[in-house]
Amino acid sequence: MADEIRFDWDEANLEHIARHNVKSEEAEQVLTNEPTDAGFEVVGGENRWASVGHTNKLRILKVFWTVRHEDKVRVITAFDAPREYLREKVGL
Repeated sequence: MADEIRFDWDEANLEHIARHNVKSEEAEQVLTNEPTDAGFEVVGGENRWASVGHTNKLRILKVFWTVRHEDKVRVITAFDAPREYLREKVGL
């Protein structure tokens, strides 16, 4: 990820991640704290990535994101990384 990431937040994606008890600051931290690539797919013609990483308080989240207007990163969703994923990919 670039050193200076600009994020695209609005009521829709803020409310969505809040349903998973994630704050925007946490999702941003994951994407700026050297996350691990966890996949890529095209949904409705839009490129979407998945990343797993940690917040500054070491909460491990899986974040799905895309790049939209003016090259801003738009978080689609974010939630606690599934334990199965952590065991398989990270060995925890």
